Amino acid sequence: MAPFRVLILEDDAILALDLATIVCCWTDADVTSCRSVAQARRALSGGFDFALLDVDVQDGKSYEFARSLKDRSLPFAFVSGSDADDAPDELRDAAFISKPYDQRAIERLVAANAGARRHP
Repeated sequence: MAPFRVLILEDDAILALDLATIVCCWTDADVTSCRSVAQARRALSGGFDFALLDVDVQDGKSYEFARSLKDRSLPFAFVSGSDADDAPDELRDAAFISKPYDQRAIERLVAANAGARRHP
């Protein structure tokens, strides 16, 4: 089976590295980190199983990108310092982990999505 593939959209390099470390500790994931929505759109062609998205990144908000993931039925979660109530109505059902985030919350989210991929 191919490795679990995770896209991280986070413009803070330290936080992106921290998220990637958490993901890799819980899976044998291939992680791709992007600092902007534009980079994430280009990376998306490589195919992913799950995405962790900051809301506010270098080139704006990630809501439109999140909509495109939802349209593709690609699971994602927001990991952001933004207010969850500011998300557009159609994205309110997405998991939202506030910064500063609890590492265990990220671990549970990653484990659940990796497990769902293995057991459809």
